[in-house]
Amino acid sequence: MSTYKAGHYDIAVIGAGHAGIEAALAAARLGCKTAVFTINMDAVGNCPCNPSIGGTAKGHLVREIDALGGEMGRTADECTLQSRMLNRGKGPAVHSLRAQIDRRRYSTVMKHKLELQEGLDLRQAEITDIERDESGMWLLTTRMLGVFSAKAVIIATGTYLGGRIFVGEVSYESGPDGIFPSAFLGDSLRKLGVKTRRFKTGTPARVKRSSIDFSELEVQEGDEPTVPFSYDTLTPVENKIVCHVSWTNEDTKQIILDNIHRSPLYSGMIEGVGPRYCPSLEDKIVRFADKKRHQLFIEPCGEDTEEMYLQGMSSSLPEEVQTEFYHTIKGLEHAMIMRPAYAIEYDCIDPTSMLATLEFKDFPGLYGAGQFNGSSGYEEAAAQGLVAGINAALKIRGREPLILDRASSYIGTLIDDLITKGANEPYRMMTGRSEYRLILRQDNADERLTPIGYKLGLISDERYSRFTLKQEQIKAERKRVAETVIAPSKELSEILVSRETSDVTTGIRLIDLLKRPELSYEALAPVDKSRPDLDRAVFEQVEISVKYEGYIKKQLAAVENMRKLETKRLPDDIDYMNVTGLRLEAQEKLNKIKPLNIGQASRISGVSPADISVLMIYLMKQNKRGE
Repeated sequence: MSTYKAGHYDIAVIGAGHAGIEAALAAARLGCKTAVFTINMDAVGNCPCNPSIGGTAKGHLVREIDALGGEMGRTADECTLQSRMLNRGKGPAVHSLRAQIDRRRYSTVMKHKLELQEGLDLRQAEITDIERDESGMWLLTTRMLGVFSAKAVIIATGTYLGGRIFVGEVSYESGPDGIFPSAFLGDSLRKLGVKTRRFKTGTPARVKRSSIDFSELEVQEGDEPTVPFSYDTLTPVENKIVCHVSWTNEDTKQIILDNIHRSPLYSGMIEGVGPRYCPSLEDKIVRFADKKRHQLFIEPCGEDTEEMYLQGMSSSLPEEVQTEFYHTIKGLEHAMIMRPAYAIEYDCIDPTSMLATLEFKDFPGLYGAGQFNGSSGYEEAAAQGLVAGINAALKIRGREPLILDRASSYIGTLIDDLITKGANEPYRMMTGRSEYRLILRQDNADERLTPIGYKLGLISDERYSRFTLKQEQIKAERKRVAETVIAPSKELSEILVSRETSDVTTGIRLIDLLKRPELSYEALAPVDKSRPDLDRAVFEQVEISVKYEGYIKKQLAAVENMRKLETKRLPDDIDYMNVTGLRLEAQEKLNKIKPLNIGQASRISGVSPADISVLMIYLMKQNKRGE
């Protein structure tokens, strides 16, 4: 059968999930003629697993995507059903926003945004073959035999690439939600020379709302007042629904253990590596054998559907076993499964084969993003898609690449972890992965990244004006609290005593009161007579900067030291096998990853401080020879 020339683009994006959406929008908004290909137009922006955006550390990523000019935060705000700030009982570094969203509305809104974007074509087509011609142009062949050419390609295939579903003894080729998988592209990539491997993830069942007994379940309300993801959302989002909490029990555990041999995870049918931090229920039962119960959350999938999502109940056991163990759980005794839980195995790559721009080292113009890169999660995917889309566009337009380091953002940490340490299992972002989390808070994402988004051209003048005004207000308010003196009074004494902090007998600066852990702007409002009428985000920024000033200074000093190491660049053509003094493991890892600088080299697993000292001496000798 003969092919035909179907069209030419600057950038072609394969996949229209969370990574593909951000990549395509960023590329088009930066002036590149862009196409995004999806196997099924109805799966654009699909949330095949949990119907939520954000969560611990993931909320940071969404805030950062928004601060750079991405779309996920704005759309999540438009589709929010319930908003909650997680970890409020801990410090501000780990506060993370999570929104329960209307799954179908999110998909619809995102699809429409792609359709409306100037310079962007959304096309339903399965890409079956990819190759590079002699001129360096990428050629993409569709299942309908159309051939599209592009200067750059971004692969964002999610779990569709070689997708295979597992439910008990049943296994078949499929993408998520019963949509066709990408059945041929993986072979084409391997023929090209891209090495792939198998990862696995899973999703819980959906059950019918009317079959759940909510009468004895714990109710989980949304937060008031709500906090939006996007700095463009000027009207507070509304809590429209409640969620519920239940628990497994010994009966649940026993049914799973009695049928564990029927789980493809334990029978050997599944070969792919699953996510450690989001295990299936049967995996949790086996790994945490002493634990008597496991928590689950019962969450609506949308306003106009009766489907309820059982967060924490992922499984690949047979459907009849799922029904049996769900019926042991309070509230689910008569639950009717609308969609059974399943595991899905898929192809992905080793991300150490990529640069910090998410371009393949060995294939110029070819980029990867999302689960294709070995990560898990909508937010991790969207963050990578945004960076890949930006960098593909910048390269085509002859501009300097965007490289975010670990001290700039969680996005920088995510990408650095992937390309430097690799991913032996689906990578999930967590606050503990960042050594600079006190300065990489979700509340200051705009301060860190909006100037970058504006310089790129992804932040509007109007939004940037609002941003600069906010920064001026923060600076002025910080000055006010440093200069304002609160006189001793009965009212102040009552506040201090009630908060169990020492009383004062002379005037005290407001900033010194705010430094006390027991006090806050809210507590001091009755005696803070000169407090201006500002957005609460301004007061939040000032209070955090005051309370954690010493710790923040220490982290900034650590950042400065890290960036000194980042300036010590390593030549691209070093053969580390010839660097005397390096251990064999370090030589092999360094040759594989080819770090850009000493800082990146120091973060490679298997490269010791002693190896870094050897590299520093090597660089000094090389520099002396070059003088």
